Amino acid sequence: MNIEKFHISDFNDARKQAHDRNFQHISEKINHLNEVLEKLEEFQVAIPSWALGTGGTRFGRFSGGGEPRNLEEKITDIGLLHALNRSSGAVSLHIPWDIPENTSNIKALAAQYDIRFDAVNSNTFQDQPGQEYSYKFGSLHHTDKGVRQQAVEHNIEVIKYGVELGSNALSLWLADGSCFPGQLNFRGAFKRTYESLQEIYAALPEDWKLYIEYKAFEPNFYSTTIGDWGQSLLFANKLGPKAQTLVDLGHHLPNANIEQIVALLLMEGKLAGFHFNDSKYGDDDLTVGSINPYQLFLIFNELVEGMDARGMHHASDLGWMIDASHNVKDPLEDLLQSVEAIKIAYAQALLVDTKALQAAQQNNDAVAAQEILQQAYRTDVRPLVAQARLNAGGVLDPVAFYRQHKVRENLIKERGLKTVATGL
Repeated sequence: MNIEKFHISDFNDARKQAHDRNFQHISEKINHLNEVLEKLEEFQVAIPSWALGTGGTRFGRFSGGGEPRNLEEKITDIGLLHALNRSSGAVSLHIPWDIPENTSNIKALAAQYDIRFDAVNSNTFQDQPGQEYSYKFGSLHHTDKGVRQQAVEHNIEVIKYGVELGSNALSLWLADGSCFPGQLNFRGAFKRTYESLQEIYAALPEDWKLYIEYKAFEPNFYSTTIGDWGQSLLFANKLGPKAQTLVDLGHHLPNANIEQIVALLLMEGKLAGFHFNDSKYGDDDLTVGSINPYQLFLIFNELVEGMDARGMHHASDLGWMIDASHNVKDPLEDLLQSVEAIKIAYAQALLVDTKALQAAQQNNDAVAAQEILQQAYRTDVRPLVAQARLNAGGVLDPVAFYRQHKVRENLIKERGLKTVATGL
């Protein structure tokens, strides 16, 4: 389904007067308004190819209908999102769930929707049809050399697909770990993983990066071979400058200080980027900002301050991607909400009076520091985000447009009620 420009214009015209009042109210308070709007317009969040269908749990999955049946339809859906919010201009492919049959055609289709290819993702946490060795007891850390070599070769194959598509990073998450004490020799597992990663690292093109993701637990519940940011950073430091740590917000133990982790990784030049989601208990993969929006703001506050200190470009010098599972929501509505939450947190962080905050920190003034942060956080920046979207050609209220134009109903008419997205 394509979104016609005149539909966007008509929708915006009906809401423009109310928006202008709200925007005028906040714009009068911001000295660097044009800079904020420009940064918001530039900021893009990659959509993962596996998140365009209904998610599920080990207990079940309930399709909502009209799901994309192939990679072409997934890119079309991302194009739809990008037409509405002008902030979803990238796709992150998961191999082998979404192997392009014709790379040239896929690239042309993506270009038609102004979509680039973000980091490509490998999969050694599932066994695939025809696979010689099983990953039941791990992949890169496995005791069997044949299993490790199979996993290494898969990652190198994913790199080749990425090169053809114009990507410049391999994102690697390992499910490797153990469920019971004594099952695994920790040092041996680490050494085998490092040796495997060295082979993958050696296959990276000159301008590529290796994103090393970590996760505290699940699917293994006693140990995970890359279980926290320290282990990921250790691998990244040992491998070299192309290797960095990827932070998934849901991959931490409850109440972890993610903003501090982010600040230190950024300081060391080892922060690859983010997989955005939200959680209450574990790796819940909920809509970004639905549970703890203040933490998201605090993370972005560290990012803005840290990136500015290093002279980094906000939009392009880190990887920004959503990684969520839409179990009870329309996946496209959920993604629209997630991108909006990310942009809101980013906009709030751009309003922090950094000089005043640094002065309060220098003077050990905890009260002033809290007031400065919460002044920015409590500012309703939605008119700023909407104006940036309007400037870029998007709609003032993406979810309202989506529902008014019955996008899901039209997708069901085109694709059917019982379609199931690949990879889930």
